[in-house]
Amino acid sequence: MYARRMDHLPPYLFARIDEMKEEKRRQGVDVIDLGVGDPDLPTPPHIVEALCTAARDPKNHHYPSYTGMLAYREAVADWYRGRFGVDLDAKKEVLALIGSKEGIAHIAEAFVNPGEVVLASDPGYPVYKTSTLFAEGKVHELPIRAENNFLPVLEDIPADVVKQAKLMFINYPNNPTAAIAPLSFFEEVVEFAREHNIVVVHDNAYSEITFDGYKAPSFLEVDGAMEVGIEMHSLSKTYNMTGWRIGMACGNPEIVAGLGRVKTNVDSGAFDAIQHAAITALTGPQDCVREACGIYQERRDALVKGLTDIGLDVRAPKATFYVWAPVDDCMAFSAKLLDQAGIVATPGVGFGKNGEGFVRFAITRSIERINEAVERMRGLDL
Repeated sequence: MYARRMDHLPPYLFARIDEMKEEKRRQGVDVIDLGVGDPDLPTPPHIVEALCTAARDPKNHHYPSYTGMLAYREAVADWYRGRFGVDLDAKKEVLALIGSKEGIAHIAEAFVNPGEVVLASDPGYPVYKTSTLFAEGKVHELPIRAENNFLPVLEDIPADVVKQAKLMFINYPNNPTAAIAPLSFFEEVVEFAREHNIVVVHDNAYSEITFDGYKAPSFLEVDGAMEVGIEMHSLSKTYNMTGWRIGMACGNPEIVAGLGRVKTNVDSGAFDAIQHAAITALTGPQDCVREACGIYQERRDALVKGLTDIGLDVRAPKATFYVWAPVDDCMAFSAKLLDQAGIVATPGVGFGKNGEGFVRFAITRSIERINEAVERMRGLDL
């Protein structure tokens, strides 16, 4: 019944985790979910109010622009200028997305021919690989390991693979490892992409979730980045708007236009009322972001201390709301947590084979629940 390409798609990791959680809940287990990175904090009230006001306006009840309202794209450009010092042409170098996942899922359709290679980190966000498979491209996995600070070693990519490579996904601050990247790494990527004519897509969804004074850069800050790539960004993590589905692609105008051509054929754009709310988020007070990061940092500290106390060698991340913890067997560890303690953690192999030996904890639950999870873990033989 299904197309053959469906045979190559793995089951989506988080859908399977949801099934396992629900089974435990049906059994009466009080499940503490530290698996999926969905913020538990509410969207700030001034953003919600902006949506309500815009949703009542009949002018916003029609089909939106495929590329996004110009006012929204201008707000994105202004935010990039203020946050990263990057100048963008709102008309040509900014595109509204129905969440960054949507842009990531569609970009390969615009640039990858059947059989061409896409470079993607392993472990990595699963959609990098599935988007490639939908475009009938081939994924070449770039191992990211602790000994290299979870950065891919570009010179290790085989020469024959590089010749076939058309597109490359990078993601820092990183999901799932929580690693950060220096500007020198982005400079290396730009030089590599120029030399081999590769389109770079940087997923920067976690740039605003940072701790200990760290400020994450944009790939577009690097000289030459606009020549070779684009950056996908999202309001989901920054403003606790995961369910709203609003994001942006910024960068090289030809790459932005290519993604836009795909979108005009497969979707009808983001709801204008949500774009109005997103403008309010980007242009309004940013205290809400700082306050959220303060809450996440407190949770991070509690979880890292608790995991360290029970014998896991974990490091406090500088960004994202994930803790990447080394374990002996990630599937066995995750299964034990769920079966014996009612705790959901994501096994590293769900993000690729090089994720073996790690589990990902998300700090998207209250500090009380995190502390309770640690106490439950103390009673297990881990």
